Amino acid sequence: MPVRFSMLSKNFTKEFEKFLNIKRASQVNIESVVNNILNDIRVRGNAALFEYTSQFDKHELTSSNVRISSQEMDRSLVECKQEQLDALRIAKKRIRDFHKKQLPSNIDYQDDEGVKLGLKWHPINAVGIYIPGGLASYPSSVLMNSIPAKVAGVQRLVMVVPAPEGVLNPLVLAAARISGIDEIYKVGGAQAIGALAYGCNSIKPVDKIVGPGNSYVTMAKKQVFGVVGIDLIAGPSEILIVADNKNNPHWIAADLLAQAEHDVNAQAILMTDDKRFADQVCEIIEISLKSLSRKKIASKSWDDFGAVVILENMFQATELINRIAPEHLELAIENPNFIAASVLNAGAVFLGRCTPEALGDYIGGPNHVLPTGRTARFSSGLGVLDFMKRTTLMDVSAQSIQAIGPAAITLAEAEGLDAHAHSIRLRLSGMNSDRI
Repeated sequence: MPVRFSMLSKNFTKEFEKFLNIKRASQVNIESVVNNILNDIRVRGNAALFEYTSQFDKHELTSSNVRISSQEMDRSLVECKQEQLDALRIAKKRIRDFHKKQLPSNIDYQDDEGVKLGLKWHPINAVGIYIPGGLASYPSSVLMNSIPAKVAGVQRLVMVVPAPEGVLNPLVLAAARISGIDEIYKVGGAQAIGALAYGCNSIKPVDKIVGPGNSYVTMAKKQVFGVVGIDLIAGPSEILIVADNKNNPHWIAADLLAQAEHDVNAQAILMTDDKRFADQVCEIIEISLKSLSRKKIASKSWDDFGAVVILENMFQATELINRIAPEHLELAIENPNFIAASVLNAGAVFLGRCTPEALGDYIGGPNHVLPTGRTARFSSGLGVLDFMKRTTLMDVSAQSIQAIGPAAITLAEAEGLDAHAHSIRLRLSGMNSDRI
């Protein structure tokens, strides 16, 4: 059963903080295993990549079949149901339209001292996208990771996806085709991250790696950061639902289970000011679990990491929301914008009774790649800017350096950097002296 908290309890603060600090990710030490795999890929390239694929995915690869052909991608479109392809295209349009509005503007102006200043945005040249593979895979992740990259103007998009025993979900390939990805490799795990970061005979290296994966993939992304950029270090998924008793309890129960079925380490929290309503929701969850296809996963998630928080009133919700910093926040209350205005820490907010988080996973428009594990305190969901970088520009004339140069010399000398000061001083005097 999920743990219960009440704001009326004198030990609430201490107990709730302890609950928030529970580690939900796997505690198995895989750092050295991943490090060995990455080093092997860096040294032996294709040979290591193919050996690990054979070992972990039971799939034999060669230089001629590691890349998915255009014909294979075309076949995937035929193998999918038309309604699935239509849904992918609807999702693509909505995601693309939302992300287009995130495109930044360049800066170009001249300040009061006559210095011309600017900032120019560029897309990252090459991005690798990791997508979990096999039959239980996620075409929605293909859209969410590739579309903002395309909107940003990334020229080379490389997708890696494992094919356990040679099996690939055709809908994943269809999503890639619809998204405009044409460079795809049948590799996964830490070895795929190594190939993207360091390059090998078959795969040229990229500049940034994005996309979800298991603990080995996450650890590999963490270890190659610095060689390449990464999106974020993602942990188990989570949702916080703030709901009053005017909701249909079946709706709220379904929303909580939608999160719990992701993973045994996922977390679903209900926050309400009505204990009777909370009891109704919990009772419905127990009944619904019996017929859920992912019953074992959802049951363990709900029993191990689920929680119910009873508030004295809804005004108490805001402080707790900002402490939890949830990946997903549903505000299923009468006036959701009132609380949303004070929410500082949340990956994505879903407003009102008719906005289930599940819509955001697929077709809402905003990205579903979001910060987990309370990292919404300092990070954001994936967006167009994650696929761009900025360069600043400065153009100083002989007149404007006279205005700002002396102050720069003063600061350089204060830091003991004589060559810095000399570099500026020469331009102020017009001298050609080699003396510092």
